[in-house]
Amino acid sequence: MSNEVRIWVNGSLVGEDQPALAALDHGITVGDGAFETCKIVDGEVFAADRHLARMDRTLAGLGLPSVDRARLQQGIGAVLAAGEQIPFGRLRYTITGGPGPLGSDRGDQGQTYIVTATEVTPFADSTAVATVPWTRNSRAATAGLKTTSYAENVIALAHAKSKGGSEALFANDRDELCEGTGSNIFVVVDGVLRTPPLESACLAGITRELTIEYAREVGIDIVEETMPFTVLESAEEAFLTSSTRDVQPVHAIDGRQLGAPGPITTRVREAFAKASASDLNP
Repeated sequence: MSNEVRIWVNGSLVGEDQPALAALDHGITVGDGAFETCKIVDGEVFAADRHLARMDRTLAGLGLPSVDRARLQQGIGAVLAAGEQIPFGRLRYTITGGPGPLGSDRGDQGQTYIVTATEVTPFADSTAVATVPWTRNSRAATAGLKTTSYAENVIALAHAKSKGGSEALFANDRDELCEGTGSNIFVVVDGVLRTPPLESACLAGITRELTIEYAREVGIDIVEETMPFTVLESAEEAFLTSSTRDVQPVHAIDGRQLGAPGPITTRVREAFAKASASDLNP
């Protein structure tokens, strides 16, 4: 597997160690930007249109202009064509507020576009997760937006790894189950598959959305409902969803062992795999 990261910034392919951003870019100075992470399958971007739509929602929430699709597509095409076909990988594109003053005020020099692509190893068949003491702010201006302000996720993930988890799970400020640092969470309680609603302040995950659609198509009911964070102490099954993990069973929560994959998780994972293989841009 190649570890090369292909990088395109504002019209040009650049090397990993090559300077490419202004020191005063708002994405660097204040984390003013949005990004999307997409799955690459045999050199193609999975669910490309849904990711673009979510990027526009995040940019609107930040008060930034919508995506220049032609400009972005130039970058995506450049990184995908920059070497051998990527069989399974991650494509990330980032749009920042562009160069600006030192402070929260924005400049007027236009946005910065960054596109990267790399081959990745598929996630393990199941994983352990850990809860963290920090919460998502359901009333934040950026609640539910996929922004580049990711420091709290970095801290939470490091904390979870120190407890033996590969992902951290957050409650929100109402002590309700919310999400992971880069994933959505589903749990089975009393035989019913449940996931937090978007009102919990969780990200509107593309894989979350497709998982719900695919599961319902094969007769698996999924309830989007508010749940106390303590539901993790009694859930019978759990799994995570994200762009490169698809549906990943959870075999331990804070050290409590779960059968993974459980019967409902198995059905959902099979439904996702079958449906996603038949349509790369659902």
